[in-house]
Amino acid sequence: MNHPAEVEGIALGVDADGENVPAVVLAVRSEFLPVVVTHDQARAIQLGLSGEPFERPLTHDLLVSVLTEFGGAIDKVRIDDLADGTFYAKVDAERYENGEPRPFVFDARPSDAIAIAVRVECPVEVSDAVLDEAGQPPERFDFEDDGDTDAASEADDFEGFGGR
Repeated sequence: MNHPAEVEGIALGVDADGENVPAVVLAVRSEFLPVVVTHDQARAIQLGLSGEPFERPLTHDLLVSVLTEFGGAIDKVRIDDLADGTFYAKVDAERYENGEPRPFVFDARPSDAIAIAVRVECPVEVSDAVLDEAGQPPERFDFEDDGDTDAASEADDFEGFGGR
């Protein structure tokens, strides 16, 4: 079964090597799901969340524009699998042909799927299997904004949370 998720924000954690790593944190059921992403992916998601216009379109903006121009729409994104520390996602889209919807499903990295979802404001869903394996209690996260977007005052330990 899939559950609706909300993007709670971007957090920084510490990986097994002691390095700061960003993660997009999804609130789903009564848990948080941290998905480790690169710094560039975190920035793309954060820009999408903020709604800040960019001088030129970023890759995710371009993809949405092209899809829309060709008569398509994103219905939802799903994070539906976790294997060997790697999350897997799907983008559910559709295009109308002769008045009839034609569905399409695309494999995607969760970071790309989430970056697209925040731009088109479509639902994000997470499967029970993923949550059962990688869901975390909310008290493990601190989203206080101290104005410094490049560092966290107290980084969470993301070791064992799942990966990219």
